[in-house]
Amino acid sequence: QVRFVESGGGLVQPGGSLRLSCVASESIYRFNVMDWYRQSPGKEREPVASISRINNTWFAADLRSRFTISRDNARNTVYLQIDSLDPDDMGTYYCNVRPPRDWGQGTQVTVSS
Repeated sequence: QVRFVESGGGLVQPGGSLRLSCVASESIYRFNVMDWYRQSPGKEREPVASISRINNTWFAADLRSRFTISRDNARNTVYLQIDSLDPDDMGTYYCNVRPPRDWGQGTQVTVSS
């Protein structure tokens, strides 16, 4: 069963940037689509970005201008770059394959001055 370890979150000021990483326990090349999800306080976990094996990307509404997703199959790693962070971006970020398997612990993003 593939496992994920997310990292890179933290406390940042509004307008700052973060690069989140997700390392899988096995090769991600065999997974066509990798997704990043966000669970904001009091809300359901929801997808925010995805990337296919051939680097087609998708972003939730209004996020495309500030979010960048990429994957490094050789390192079994998926990245999510978030620029111009604002309080609406706060939450715990998770990655997974599609359809999702077991969830990792996620990485917490807090935006506050």
